[in-house]
Amino acid sequence: MIMLFKLRLLIFTLAFACILLFFSFTPSGSSVPETNCKDIIEKMIKGINTVQRLKYNLKIVERTDKKFNNFASSVKLNRKPRQLYLATNGIEVLWTEGTNKGQALVKPNSFPYFNLNLDPNGSLMRDGQHHTINEMGFDYFGNIIEHIVSKYADKLDQVFKLEGEEVVNNRPCYKITITNSDFKFYDYKVAKGEDLISIARKLYVSEYMILERNDAKVDDYTDVKEGQIIKVPGAYAKNVSLYIDKLYFLPVGSRIYDDIGLYEQYDYFFVQVNPKFEENEFTKDFKGYGF
Repeated sequence: MIMLFKLRLLIFTLAFACILLFFSFTPSGSSVPETNCKDIIEKMIKGINTVQRLKYNLKIVERTDKKFNNFASSVKLNRKPRQLYLATNGIEVLWTEGTNKGQALVKPNSFPYFNLNLDPNGSLMRDGQHHTINEMGFDYFGNIIEHIVSKYADKLDQVFKLEGEEVVNNRPCYKITITNSDFKFYDYKVAKGEDLISIARKLYVSEYMILERNDAKVDDYTDVKEGQIIKVPGAYAKNVSLYIDKLYFLPVGSRIYDDIGLYEQYDYFFVQVNPKFEENEFTKDFKGYGF
């Protein structure tokens, strides 16, 4: 009996010693990180690419003409085929890829008080806004992040930094900052058939930023000619603070800065990932719509 007790005591002593040995090699107050910046970005890109349907409320702050415009809207989005319903301040927008000659059905909240068919890239629909309904959702932003990752693959840790965790828009998030310390504008020679939108897509930058910096000689997104020299940014932004939802790995908050200051800010609330949409939910006759 005494021998059995001594054996148990020896086993307990050895186990306790192992525990002490483990903690002796772990600095006080530190722990193995749950993940790293590269993993989070890769999971975010994967999350964006695998989402099929979304519902969310969106708050937008965008700097235009040296002032800030604020918008709020509720959005329903189907990715394939791309279908969109948007409601903001009594205005409703409905758009489905490959239908209505590419135009969006718009119910205005002012004169002329009847439905309009409008070009999503036209001046009426994007007046005073950085983006069009074509950039709704996460795909557009995800493509820009993928480009940055590819561009700085050999020095990713100098550009991307995991700052910790924060609760943003009522969601626990990872905070990642992106820094492009040499952000500046360059001369660009317009090629045949190009406009500001195609140039921006090729360079992964904002067409509104190009338009704003060339406002003395460019009136709109198509007002450029072959051979014309314009100013374009070398990157989408100088600094970005990105808040990535810890559950869905989607960018539910972003603050984007250029060389002047805050350029745009996007906040997603009440995000529903892959909700079930009814068969006619992207038609004007769906219940609750006002078309």
